[in-house]
Amino acid sequence: MIRTENGSDRRILNFPAVHPCVNIASSTLLSSLINLSNEISKFQHKFFSSNKRNAKNAIRLIHLLQPFLHEIRENHSNLPAPVTICFSELHVIFQKLFFLMEDLTREGVQLFMLMESGRVANMFRVLFRSIATALDVFAFDSVYVCVEGKEDVLLLMKQAREGRFDFEVDDEETVMCVMNVLNLFEKRIVPNKFDLKKVLDYIGVCEWSEINKEVKFLDSEIGFEWLNDEKRKVEFLSSLMGLMSYCRCVVVEVLDCEEEGKSSKKFDSRKESQMILSCLNSDDFRCPISLEMMSDPVTIETGHTYDRSSILKWFRSGNTTCPKTGKSVSSIELVPNLVLRKLIQQYCNVNGIPSGDSGRRSPDITRTAEPGSEAAGGAMKLLADFLCESLDNGNVEQKNHAAFEIRVLTKTSIFSRSCLVEAGSVPLLLLLLASSDSSAQENSIAALLNLSKYTKSRSEMVENWGLEMIVGVLNKGIKIEAKQHAAAVLFYLASNPDHGNLIGEEPEAIPSLISLIKDGTDRSVKNGLVAIFGLLKHHENHKRILAAQAIPLLVNILKASQKEHLVTDTLAILATLTEKSDGTSEILRFGALHVAVEVMSSSSTTSRLGKEHCVSLLLSLSINGGENVVAHLVKSSSLMESLYSQLSEGTCRASKKASSLIRVLHDFYERRSSNYKASVIPREQFIHVW
Repeated sequence: MIRTENGSDRRILNFPAVHPCVNIASSTLLSSLINLSNEISKFQHKFFSSNKRNAKNAIRLIHLLQPFLHEIRENHSNLPAPVTICFSELHVIFQKLFFLMEDLTREGVQLFMLMESGRVANMFRVLFRSIATALDVFAFDSVYVCVEGKEDVLLLMKQAREGRFDFEVDDEETVMCVMNVLNLFEKRIVPNKFDLKKVLDYIGVCEWSEINKEVKFLDSEIGFEWLNDEKRKVEFLSSLMGLMSYCRCVVVEVLDCEEEGKSSKKFDSRKESQMILSCLNSDDFRCPISLEMMSDPVTIETGHTYDRSSILKWFRSGNTTCPKTGKSVSSIELVPNLVLRKLIQQYCNVNGIPSGDSGRRSPDITRTAEPGSEAAGGAMKLLADFLCESLDNGNVEQKNHAAFEIRVLTKTSIFSRSCLVEAGSVPLLLLLLASSDSSAQENSIAALLNLSKYTKSRSEMVENWGLEMIVGVLNKGIKIEAKQHAAAVLFYLASNPDHGNLIGEEPEAIPSLISLIKDGTDRSVKNGLVAIFGLLKHHENHKRILAAQAIPLLVNILKASQKEHLVTDTLAILATLTEKSDGTSEILRFGALHVAVEVMSSSSTTSRLGKEHCVSLLLSLSINGGENVVAHLVKSSSLMESLYSQLSEGTCRASKKASSLIRVLHDFYERRSSNYKASVIPREQFIHVW
């Protein structure tokens, strides 16, 4: 989807024109038609990357019709029915012509429009044949039109029929140049840089930011066609995206990321978003099927909204009903809920959650495991070799540029990660971590973060002394952003059992993570917590984390934080630490029991997953903490109410744990009432906490 200047969304080369109302007033219809013609005329001052002659010819013909329309409006307040029908048809055609002009001049779609230039030329031809056909039935004898006006209309009709809206020669030659480059990519042959520059110059896309917009557009189109299983279109778009990604790295030498001078605007928009979102319930942003934050909300026939991937799986499984209401649906058409999607994006931005993410899971990028086409695959492999060469033998600026490009390429592409790891980028990026240039250090650690999501890269990092270098950035990174990325890298590395223990053995690793959490910014706290949680999967790190004084810090986060995802992550860590008696003792010593009860009873800052972790925490505390803990829990009426609500409203695991804790509390209450000391419930049932 692309955003138009008027703020609406529509797909490229899609023309949602509508017929005017049957009872529309003549003056209103004519005014709207004239306004449309004026809007089309404004395109004469804009740059057309393709179909230049056809577009200029179209604007000229519309100019020819404008005096005639003005004369009709001045001389007639009411129009005969045949004339109204003619103008209604013209109104629809003018809308389509406006959309076509808008697409031809829109930023970020120039290469795509060039490759579709033959199809676009045919659209011009069809639209102007339609204008001539509509004017054929115009009843000149029923309205007053001067001789010159009538002659202009007749001339327009003749030129509209006979005018040549052909596939322009220059467009055709440039398209052939693009196809030749794609053929070279398929054969893994490096194309001539002059040919690449020739294409970019022709479509008017020369700066890094401009090429990046082209890549983003193509990527969004690939995602749409992939969901609709349009394999041929996916291959075509993937090839173009591979070409533009290659050009962005190889042809352009200066970065212009358009980030400067926007801080005040971002601050203002952030405040506005916070005000809007304060009135909304975040549970409304979760898909009723997956219960995760929706990344692409769509509405079905019944009016209920689901995440696109979830509802597609539902329908593809043979279901023909609405999951929420159970009503049968006659159509499985999915309508994008653009307003809700924007609200979810604002919520994620304000709360430091990656867009479309629940706070723990990454967006689904499984479609990027393969290149999409042979040309795209060849382009990426050639590009990986080029970037590694720059990292190895370039100057500081070139190395920084290469690290930045790797950071961008690997953010959402599994195939790019595999190509760059195989090309040998990991050891080269590790060496760049020692750079005194803050930008180079940040780009290299961010690139390593993206690569660490690819399993094969993790062993390479450890085998090339990467742990020490990454922990060094975490401890003494030049910028806070570099430290945050380093913490995230450790989280992914810790997913390997051997690596998790090695990280814990690094003297500065866990203390540096604790220091990062103390920094206080959302991203610092988030990444530090996630890394600590990852390290806790390895039993050797349990005591190391306690020794680093993590407990009081975690308890303070529970007391002070209003961020749902931070509370959830903190509860997950505490619940894991209470599985052992020493962790339970430390948590009770710093007053976490009272805080956990309050969190369990609240709803404003605790997610469903957070409630699950909180139940786990309380269950472990009641088992490992002795009867004093259980006695405290029994006294809390609000806790019992929250636990019972988890039986029906919580996750499956939360329901089981809540049931176990309720039985523990009832057991204690009955024993105390009867002064009977033996527990009715075997202790071993509650030792393990999932």
